[in-house]
Amino acid sequence: GELFMKQYTITKFKDWESVPVVNIDTVFKYGAEGVEASAQLAYDSEGILVHLFAKEKDIRKEETDVLGMPCYDSCLEFFFCPNPDEDRYFNIEFNPNGCMFLGLGVTNVQRVTRLVVDPKELFELKINFTADGWEVFYKVPVEFINRFFPEFKIASGQKIRANLYKCGDKCKQPHYLSWNPVVPLPASSFHNPKAFGEMIFE
Repeated sequence: GELFMKQYTITKFKDWESVPVVNIDTVFKYGAEGVEASAQLAYDSEGILVHLFAKEKDIRKEETDVLGMPCYDSCLEFFFCPNPDEDRYFNIEFNPNGCMFLGLGVTNVQRVTRLVVDPKELFELKINFTADGWEVFYKVPVEFINRFFPEFKIASGQKIRANLYKCGDKCKQPHYLSWNPVVPLPASSFHNPKAFGEMIFE
């Protein structure tokens, strides 16, 4: 099948009220009964600001370790290629404990796990529980991206390829939701930069 590429504009940050919300609502495998997720992305001079939020009743939050696997739990994820012409991408995953998984590579197999010992500090991580779920706020600093992509900068009209995910491998209701559809590909998985959408800095 043909690849479909959604688009989203990453706005210059003023306040969260003015940032467009995008739904993470393409169901991949299984159902996603009672689970919904959305995202907002913005930027300032220091980096990309990410707000991911989920509505779900049965929140699973077992993983706590610095080498934990947040995707087993209720998990919200942002994957992106800083250089849109290259398939190397970061995957940033958080569970409600603030357990973080951060990888960099081209495929799931050729990935290197990057250890961020204190994501709260480097990523200014903030997690809240809401009446019907939970949310995560963080910033991906340009300075961090530049360690691996020295040429990357945030500039108006600049593009990245990205996808947003909500998953829960071991939740009562296992679920996999994405913003940009990942389905048309053989052996499809979230770890496929070919199935990322396009995001443009305002």
